[in-house]
Amino acid sequence: MKIIVTGSLGNISQPLTEILIAQGHAVTVVSSDPKKQAAIENLGATSAIGSISDVRFLINIFKDADAVYAMIPLSFSEPDLGDYLHRMAQNYAQALKEASTKRIVLLSGWAADLVKAENVEHILDKLDASITIMRPAAFYTNFYQSIDLIKGKGFIGKFLTLRYSGLRALLSGKTGLLMGNYGGEDRIVFVSPKDIADAVAEELRLLPKEKTIRYVGSEEMTCNEAAKIIGTAVGKPWLKWVLLSDKEMLQGLKMAKVPEKLAETLVEMQAAMHSGKTLENFHRSKPKMGKVKLADFAKEFAAAYHKK
Repeated sequence: MKIIVTGSLGNISQPLTEILIAQGHAVTVVSSDPKKQAAIENLGATSAIGSISDVRFLINIFKDADAVYAMIPLSFSEPDLGDYLHRMAQNYAQALKEASTKRIVLLSGWAADLVKAENVEHILDKLDASITIMRPAAFYTNFYQSIDLIKGKGFIGKFLTLRYSGLRALLSGKTGLLMGNYGGEDRIVFVSPKDIADAVAEELRLLPKEKTIRYVGSEEMTCNEAAKIIGTAVGKPWLKWVLLSDKEMLQGLKMAKVPEKLAETLVEMQAAMHSGKTLENFHRSKPKMGKVKLADFAKEFAAAYHKK
């Protein structure tokens, strides 16, 4: 099969590319970074350097492809995250339609249907194609963004890297991380990007007649249980996951001059996880859990933690 993988060499796209090449598929990887070209080609894939904001570029890349894995990278520099997501999804829809792509696997999120601004899944509904929506849970790799926080404060917050200096002063001292409005004893499903890549690779080979939704997870536990596993791996078994209220988080974002719509969307996204609704939807779908457990990932995390 000729398969297009968007997302450059990200946490999902790189292992996905490696899996697909090992299976004998012809893979083209889309990246906006020219510096990634050599690394992409070293994997045995073809590189396509360009932006998903360029519809004509996408059409040319998608032509003659048997399947496309489509993802939209989050951008915290956009004042209206919802508007940005919808614009990029519309670009995909137009390009996929004009290219007559018949198999599409779209990366979404497990809270996407609960957050109005984030839900762009319906934009592909009118396409004459076989569509699968991937809804992965909370990524293990997000813990990497908490390294400074764990070292500096001895606790974990929501994995949102601070790009706004006011929040750094307000909430985390010199840690560079923001605590979020889910955590503590909230039960969460975590997922390894490698397990997501395996699931996407499986879906790309299928051709369901109707639109399907697939949740992906690796392990379920409370946020504090996850914190203990990560903490134990770095010599801090007492590590806790700090929980902010919606109001506290929104106030912090506004004081840091984060655009109002973006701030509200960030709070809404995390509130859906704190409410337990994302977990209910996950359980309702009865997905098979992936192979990579948090204890496995914690070893990789510890190596990065002590190296930094």
